[in-house]
Amino acid sequence: MSTIERARLRLKAHPLALDAILAAGVLACMVAGSFVDPHGEREVSWGFRTPDVLSLVLIALAAATLVFRRRSPMTVLALTGTFSLIESVTGDPRAPVAMSAVIALYTVASTTDRLTTWRVGLLTMTVLTGASMLAGPLPWYAQENLAIFAWTGIGATAGDAVRSRRAFVHAIRERAERAERTREEEARRRVAEERLRIARDLHDVVAHHIALVNVQAGVAAHVMDKRPDQAKEALAHVREASRSALNELRATVGLLRQSGDPEAPTEPAPGLDRLDELVGTFRSAGLHVEVARADHGTTLPAAVDLAAFRVIQEALTNVQKHAGTEAKAEVSVVRVGPNIEITVLDDGGVEDDDPDSGGGHGLLGMRERVTALRGTLTTGPRYGGGFRVHAILPVKTRTTATGDPGEPA
Repeated sequence: MSTIERARLRLKAHPLALDAILAAGVLACMVAGSFVDPHGEREVSWGFRTPDVLSLVLIALAAATLVFRRRSPMTVLALTGTFSLIESVTGDPRAPVAMSAVIALYTVASTTDRLTTWRVGLLTMTVLTGASMLAGPLPWYAQENLAIFAWTGIGATAGDAVRSRRAFVHAIRERAERAERTREEEARRRVAEERLRIARDLHDVVAHHIALVNVQAGVAAHVMDKRPDQAKEALAHVREASRSALNELRATVGLLRQSGDPEAPTEPAPGLDRLDELVGTFRSAGLHVEVARADHGTTLPAAVDLAAFRVIQEALTNVQKHAGTEAKAEVSVVRVGPNIEITVLDDGGVEDDDPDSGGGHGLLGMRERVTALRGTLTTGPRYGGGFRVHAILPVKTRTTATGDPGEPA
């Protein structure tokens, strides 16, 4: 930072010192102007004159008053205007005390509104110019009288222009800051939504496959001594379930990669086309599952397809964990008008309200998925025992094109 820049910042931090320097400069100009006569023997030459003592006193008082122009601009304008009025009436030769009134009028115009500037500016110009023309020692048409009118008008106009520019810059800066805050809030919201989506995916993957691993490991431990062939088969299912869990976890965590990172996941998200594979994993774990589908020919958006798959996966996982392998589950996928309905029934019951059961977050994740797609989800116990999960998902989302080939006529 240069020396001039440091000095400017230091003076900006101490406005009273800056006003004192300005007052000293105005004082020097007024004193120099009071000793110079622009009308010598010839009108194009400059002469020397001796000002009155009263004029010098008024110059000193007006300059001292300008030190406080920021603190009380109206008071300073009133005082400098009074000093200028006295000098205009009594000064002969006249000293340029009105320069202080011009500076004060500029300060008022730059710190107040436009209406106040008009009123105060017109009043100052009228009083000073009228007094100089009517009661001053010079003729009313003298150039000094017209100069007072011109300089007071320039001071008011310059102050109003500076105030308008400050307001314009402040408005632009405020809009930029507001836009920046909006962008930051939008970024935080998107990050939170992405974090929640990844958490739901991780929960679905881990809950499903770990539940299968747990069941098959228990079966293997139970029959290890008496039926080793069945134990080997159960351990094979454990290995397959763990491999599937690792693959899905790798695909989910891969979403956190940067776009330029190598080995980004290319496997598509699971959907209802993998429903038979999903049901097969539960059947291999000993759960009796029946599937009924009436959605053939329906092409679902990727988000809806994934949500339907996750709802069925989580519902069957809850049946596996809470109802046991002796329970029976029924899965139905039906296209009804503009929606597709997913229903999962079991005859064993799921105690989702129990915080130790591990099912609370699963149903919450299902509800969040369905709600995000403008669908509805109802869950609850069935009459006579068991549990029911029913999801209604719109076939067309806001981002789906209008010509869905699966839409019936």
